Amino acid sequence: MTKATFASHPYLLGFEQLDRLMERTQKSGNEGYPPYNIEQKGDASYRITLAVAGFAEAELQITLEDAQLVIRGRQADVGDERVFLHRGIAARQFQRSFVLADGVEVAGAVLENGLLHIDLERHLPETVVQTIEIKKG
Repeated sequence: MTKATFASHPYLLGFEQLDRLMERTQKSGNEGYPPYNIEQKGDASYRITLAVAGFAEAELQITLEDAQLVIRGRQADVGDERVFLHRGIAARQFQRSFVLADGVEVAGAVLENGLLHIDLERHLPETVVQTIEIKKG
């Protein structure tokens, strides 16, 4: 039995890559940690903000892997000299990923007040009208 996808529609030629991106997004398994916001800052700019309280800049890693923005966090072990009476602040590693559309690039990232801001910009290609010559066969 064949799996039906929207890219198998006869009017959507060459959209197989979009199907693969949708599958990858579904399989990413992102849980609720760390919480994040996505803002549209302008017509062609966005900002992803992750709440990464307790993480130092050196404990965070941002990579772009095949149109997938991946943010990883791993806190260094402090040791066993501290005794917690209550431990409510999450100190676990995480990986959060976002699939970026073609033309969306990372403009920069900044860590301030426990929030990691990642700015994105979309560069739209110019619209080109092309006339195709019909040859006699």
